[in-house]
Amino acid sequence: MIVELSLRQKTATLACITAVACSLSVAIGQRLIPQTVLSAVVLYLLSGDRPTMVYATVRTLPRDLNAAICFIRLNLTLYRWEKRKMTVVKVFEEVAASRPSKVALIMDDQRLTFADVKQLSDRIGSYFHSKGFRKGDTVALMMETRTEYPCIWLGLAKLGVVTALINTNLRRETLRHSIAAANSKAIIVSAELAGAVAEVLEQDGVKGLPIYLYGNEQSSESDKNEHLPAADNLRQALDNVPSVDLSSLWNDVSLRDKLVYIYTSGTTGMPKAAVITNSRFIMMGTGCYYMLSLREDDIIYNPLPLYHSAGGMVGMGSVLLCGLTAALRKKFSASNFFPDCIKYNCTVAQYIGEICRFVLTTPPRPTDGQHKVRMMFGNGLRPQIWTQFASRFNISQIAEFYGSTEGNSNLMNLDNTLGAVGFVPAFARKLYPVTLVRCDEETGEVIRNDDGLCIRCKPGEPGVFVGKINLKNALSSFVGYADKKASEKKVLRDVFTKGDMYFNSGDILVADLFGYYYFKDRTGDTFR
Repeated sequence: MIVELSLRQKTATLACITAVACSLSVAIGQRLIPQTVLSAVVLYLLSGDRPTMVYATVRTLPRDLNAAICFIRLNLTLYRWEKRKMTVVKVFEEVAASRPSKVALIMDDQRLTFADVKQLSDRIGSYFHSKGFRKGDTVALMMETRTEYPCIWLGLAKLGVVTALINTNLRRETLRHSIAAANSKAIIVSAELAGAVAEVLEQDGVKGLPIYLYGNEQSSESDKNEHLPAADNLRQALDNVPSVDLSSLWNDVSLRDKLVYIYTSGTTGMPKAAVITNSRFIMMGTGCYYMLSLREDDIIYNPLPLYHSAGGMVGMGSVLLCGLTAALRKKFSASNFFPDCIKYNCTVAQYIGEICRFVLTTPPRPTDGQHKVRMMFGNGLRPQIWTQFASRFNISQIAEFYGSTEGNSNLMNLDNTLGAVGFVPAFARKLYPVTLVRCDEETGEVIRNDDGLCIRCKPGEPGVFVGKINLKNALSSFVGYADKKASEKKVLRDVFTKGDMYFNSGDILVADLFGYYYFKDRTGDTFR
């Protein structure tokens, strides 16, 4: 990480500026006004820290031009969708109509085409509409990874019903709290997890809620109802659901409407239900596709939980909104990570947290590099094993990113820079207003100057990552949590001017001279 130029770099930069100026002066000749302007520009560039700015700009120009092209493509797409009042459901319907026979989801020996996903989601929507569920209601979904998972919340979204994606590891009080915090009107649970729901069935916030059990094809009726004998058999009911046109219902849903709740890890207390609006899901779902220049024929290996932001929003978004194919796995397995990639012909793979370290600890095999994966993206890959991992498994690009489940700002490493979680070009800082502000590294509390405003960090100075909130823009607004008091705690006011608002990630990062950001410490609920 470079925070200042060496004497040699400064000298070389000054020499280059002077050489370019002399060449331009000769080309201009004796014309007074152009020579005067040139002299003023040269004096400006040679003064203060501006030679450093020139060096950084030239050094990062290829990176920044590539990022600008990707960013423009992404924002043009988002702009067009916003003007057309597109939502997740509307975008998916267009994607499915354009490639109905293409495989969308793979898991074990099961394959669902886009037509299959549409059909199952339509049946889900029709069934719950017949049960009286309407826009604004919330249904809790507790289900292990399976191809039907995104179809269920997508079907509910066609009614404007919000799905609370419950962490399948939760039990007892944390499970009860998560269901109640979202003000759930019903619970959909898989047969495998019926016992966990049964444990909280008589508790506050859960008692009396309708239960819909989604069993396995091979399960017998007695297996399905062992823990929840009064539950409705959802899988069986869907076989008899008539086809109903739901377009009038999803046309009543807007970009700012809630799509799902995704829960924070609960590292700072009970899990909090982060509100994921249609606009937030679209931004995250399409962001990786455009910024990483993914291709329509890519197959993404996604072994992450689908109740998680990375697996369920970033990963599934590229399928539902961009038409890619995803290969899923019920539960992450280090020894099967790359064998699965070989089996499903994956070209891109996702990771999070310590996944890469676990995979690296597996015994070397001749097949380690015999896959088609050209890129892996995610967050949490430690710099200490970055090079070793990429070399052993023959991964040409690793795209580390940073973001928070509920936040409005994200970073992405597009050029393989070791350890960086992303960057912001100097020219884009007004267009994409994220930055670091000084803070107490022990508590994460921001430090203000005598005027009561925050202080921007210098290169190499750790600070809390913040992103400007624009309430007029659905894509950069901040909705927060189902709990409004918890949401308010994440908003910083009077940051650089009186009256402005920024989302406070609570996470400490550090930036270098070239605009690269590096993760330092977590105090908030990030994707990590």
